[in-house]
Amino acid sequence: MADIPQQVLLLVKDKNGIGTDELARTCGCQHQQIVGAVKSLQALGNIINAEQRTSKHWEVTKEGDDVIANGSHEARLFRAVPEDEGISQAELMNSIPNAKVGFSKAMSAGWLQVDKQADGGPRVMRKVRVIDDPVQKQLQQVKNGGISGLTDKQRNDLKKRKLIHEVTVNTFFITQGDEFTTTVSKLETDLTPEMIASGSWKEKKFKSYNFDALGVMPPSGHLHPLLKVRAEYRQIFLEMGFSEMPTNNFIESSFWNFDALFQPQQHPARDSHDTFFISDPANAHEFPMDYLEKVKKVHSSGGYGSQGYKYDWKIEEAKKNILRTHTTAVSARMLYKLAQEPEFRPVKYFSIDRVFRNETLDATHLAEFHQIEGVVADYNLTLADLIGVIHAFFKKLGIEKLRFKPAYNPYTEPSMEVFSYHEGLQKWVEIGNSGVFRPEMLLPMGLPEDVVVIAWGLSLERPTMIKYGINNIRDLIGPKVNLQMIYDNPVCRLDKS
Repeated sequence: MADIPQQVLLLVKDKNGIGTDELARTCGCQHQQIVGAVKSLQALGNIINAEQRTSKHWEVTKEGDDVIANGSHEARLFRAVPEDEGISQAELMNSIPNAKVGFSKAMSAGWLQVDKQADGGPRVMRKVRVIDDPVQKQLQQVKNGGISGLTDKQRNDLKKRKLIHEVTVNTFFITQGDEFTTTVSKLETDLTPEMIASGSWKEKKFKSYNFDALGVMPPSGHLHPLLKVRAEYRQIFLEMGFSEMPTNNFIESSFWNFDALFQPQQHPARDSHDTFFISDPANAHEFPMDYLEKVKKVHSSGGYGSQGYKYDWKIEEAKKNILRTHTTAVSARMLYKLAQEPEFRPVKYFSIDRVFRNETLDATHLAEFHQIEGVVADYNLTLADLIGVIHAFFKKLGIEKLRFKPAYNPYTEPSMEVFSYHEGLQKWVEIGNSGVFRPEMLLPMGLPEDVVVIAWGLSLERPTMIKYGINNIRDLIGPKVNLQMIYDNPVCRLDKS
């Protein structure tokens, strides 16, 4: 095989031009070997010119070859039916391969008939004595290169039955180049010390260096799209002067996750259908007892201007460990810690981390996802301050068309859902939730009465899916993620205008 390039040059010398398919037939080798020889010759300079050409032709499939040798499925099935007495349909269908197709085609051609009243079930009888097998003849014609003799209907029928298929062939038309020669000399790629010492480099021909070549990319790690978008959101919070809350406790007690947020113990969200409960350890044991008693009182009998929920609050329920259902549990811990300081100071907190809910999995829901949360605590804040901060936050995301709709949350009053106008969908879509934390939540912590805490939150997965054009959340996170998607996607840049 080493002399194939030499054979190619000799054949090109004798002709004005020649195709690689003809070269393969003349040299008695595979077409791909000829293409490889052409590529190697092109690398040596302008010895030859190669013009790519594309052609299409029809070939008989493996099943079609079987039909040429043994007849069509319908012809073989016809021959399996005895001339006079016929055969039971059940026995016939088990007598030859592809009997179902053959029976359908033979019945359509009028070769067979079925006696449904025969003893022992339907019986198949010959309707004609002699048949002609046009399918076998048509395939033989294709095999001999005569596809043009078939009608469009005949060709389409054979294609539909997968007896023929169209093949696209890419070839090259080879002509002599400006530096054509039949003597192939390999170009040097390295200038060695020996060449310099002997002076032989003066007679050598060197391959041109491609200084524009990018080279091989070194192996490296890749950031998941969620991490890229998370980093962008985190930068926005830091630009607005927020401090990040520690969120490294996925397991939380029901007290901090629900009770401290003034969420009643009979709330549906505390059911096993919505929350993952931990079996080992099943209960938490360390609580700030003075604060716990205040939470118990505001739930059971009210206080701070509220009548409470009027039920028998149980510490056994508050002790239960769960996988946290929201990062607002972290906000409750941070606000309680803030209230224990000798003098109140205004704060701005944010968190971005994973939460867990017992959801039914589908294209837009998982049992675990990320929650983005912002919290501002200061004196005499109002609903207008909340709306203003949300507008400033989403403006940095490039979202300026906002609407607010009243909503209900157990631990915020008033509460608002945040909507944005989606230019692509041409409609308003919900992008987050917000509200002012209730006094029943804040005052038992020990915060001053004129301190107001405003907060808002949104999902991390939804904007990431929109940004990267992902329709199924299971393609973004979980065991079914396509790793090539992670490698290929660029660094996230949120559209800020």
